[in-house]
Amino acid sequence: MNEVYNFSAGPSCLPKAVLEKAQKDLLDYNASGMSVMEMSHRSSIYDEIHNQAAQDLKDLLGVSEDFDLLFLQGGGSSQFSMVPLNLLNPGEKAAYVVTGSWAKKAFKEAARFNPVELLASSEDTGFDHIPEINPSSCPDAKFTYVCTNNTIYGSRIVPQKLDPIETPLVADMSSNILSEVYDMTKFDLVYAGAQKNLGPAGVTLVLIKKGLKLAQREDLPTMLNYQTHLEKNSLYNTPPCFNIYICGLVAQWLKDQGGVPAMEERNKEKAKLLYEAIDNSQVFKNKIRPQDRSLMNVTFVTGDKDLDAKFIAGAKKKGLENLKGHRSTGGIRASIYNAMPLEGVKALVDYMKEFELENR
Repeated sequence: MNEVYNFSAGPSCLPKAVLEKAQKDLLDYNASGMSVMEMSHRSSIYDEIHNQAAQDLKDLLGVSEDFDLLFLQGGGSSQFSMVPLNLLNPGEKAAYVVTGSWAKKAFKEAARFNPVELLASSEDTGFDHIPEINPSSCPDAKFTYVCTNNTIYGSRIVPQKLDPIETPLVADMSSNILSEVYDMTKFDLVYAGAQKNLGPAGVTLVLIKKGLKLAQREDLPTMLNYQTHLEKNSLYNTPPCFNIYICGLVAQWLKDQGGVPAMEERNKEKAKLLYEAIDNSQVFKNKIRPQDRSLMNVTFVTGDKDLDAKFIAGAKKKGLENLKGHRSTGGIRASIYNAMPLEGVKALVDYMKEFELENR
């Protein structure tokens, strides 16, 4: 097999140990004679997989007693509408912090249903930093919405930046959940598409703080109602069973690695190595304010589109895959999620130095 380092922003690389375990179980899970892909979601075997995955993820996040956990379909983008529909009654207002493309889309979607206030934004400078958040500018907001990591631009909201927020806090954590320590009890609702740090695309994790008051909208479709899924343990309809199974394996792998604190140490080491290579380079540049740089998605450019393309093509020949930046921004992007080993980042840095010698 041709071994590569996959720097894709999502679907992203999975831990090798997880893939090997899934391969071993593929035809016959736990002597059941069936694959997880074909067994009934109402079976006792799958019920154990489902509940164990949920419990392990809550353990890792430190919210076992405080939150309900849902496995939903529709990707993180479905949550752009589910959040306001479930948390706001008609006429009630929410405040949004827009720090990248996905937060901007969430803001626009929420505005279709309710009044929304733009609490803070860095769009005017190309999303190159995290703006100051002043909750007092929207005192009547029922919740404040943030995206903790911006996959496209490569910035993140550090945990302490959220301290001033006193309203119920909603967060899209799709691209940095389980990558560094946040006080999860600070949040009231969190969601994350799986395909970056949790598992394969097709399932979305939603955490809802127990006691969070949900809206009472009579026009809310059944499948868009959190209460529907809370009452049925995410089994109202057939869930993406195999995807949830893989999320469970990833959770077990994370526990074996030492949990979120250990992953944060590794992720900071990987990010430091890569940002130092960029900052010390005469060819590559990163546009994000240093204190706001993402640990998960490192974006950089040469300043020349043709040279960017040359770098990406050369990287592919070295087994460094999926380094092309998002179609809306161009440039280069290295996504170094939990499953990306340090060796992969070292290989990328070595190639960057080689490329610079040949092209400066």
